[in-house]
Amino acid sequence: MENSSEIVSFVLAAYGNIGELKYLYFSMILSWYLSICVANTVLIVVIYVDKKLHEPMYILLCSLFVNEIGGSTSLYPLILSQMLSESHEVTLSWCFLQMCCIYTCASVEFCSLAAMAYDRYISICYPLSYNVIMSTGRVFLIIVLVWMYSFANFILSFSFIIGLKFCRNIIDKVFCDHSLVAKVACSVPLHSYIADIFYVFVSFVVPFVLISVSYMNILMVCLTASKENKQKAVTTCAPQIVSVSNLFLGCIFHFVDSKFEASQLPHNMRIILSVYLLVCQPMVTPFMYGLKLPKIRHSCKRFLFDRK
Repeated sequence: MENSSEIVSFVLAAYGNIGELKYLYFSMILSWYLSICVANTVLIVVIYVDKKLHEPMYILLCSLFVNEIGGSTSLYPLILSQMLSESHEVTLSWCFLQMCCIYTCASVEFCSLAAMAYDRYISICYPLSYNVIMSTGRVFLIIVLVWMYSFANFILSFSFIIGLKFCRNIIDKVFCDHSLVAKVACSVPLHSYIADIFYVFVSFVVPFVLISVSYMNILMVCLTASKENKQKAVTTCAPQIVSVSNLFLGCIFHFVDSKFEASQLPHNMRIILSVYLLVCQPMVTPFMYGLKLPKIRHSCKRFLFDRK
């Protein structure tokens, strides 16, 4: 066992020895990362340029697209560098920084979808009061609160782990995971576990409850609405429901991989489970909203193909 004072870096053991395939994997991952950045950036620009899209739902979407780029940037550059590395080491400071970015962005994702569900709830259930309740100033305030709330939640949990002493430095993952970093500590105080549970509750459980309540109310209204209003509700809500479902599935995969010893699973399957959320969600979001929402789809066509 190494002396805790000597540990200045972690080894991301999940990479293993991939030999010459590392160049193929590097090219594939780089292409995927660039695709995520381009897709989300195009939608941000389209919403910014098209004044018809300067509505609460699309402003909230812009924040979500920014978050997809931020979350991806907190993961992919490190993976790309580790692909070409022989030691797969990452310093403690970079590891802590990555954890802060990834977990803050994950919380922002859930909270943003909760804000968008609330927006759809007001739009469908209280259409006459929508412009008053969801004013531009209030929408920007919601976005600021979502980011501040998410950052504060992680910092509170993170503050209990940053001072820990580590007796081991091997992490069986391709990125720095909060739970696995805690597991290699010499000892973890009880209040650290409590803070971890608190983070999960306020960052994921609370937004998920708000999302569920919003959509249950929308469903109740849709049951008595006209066919045209039902179709409108389905068109605007379907992308959000898909995003929430995919996000929830990814969180289950991450929780199972981080909290339980899943050694019985194949090595490649464990890697896929651990990064599913960070790989799929940043592309699911622009795909669903860019193709499924008519206003954005038409604006994208005009922006990309009709510049007259």
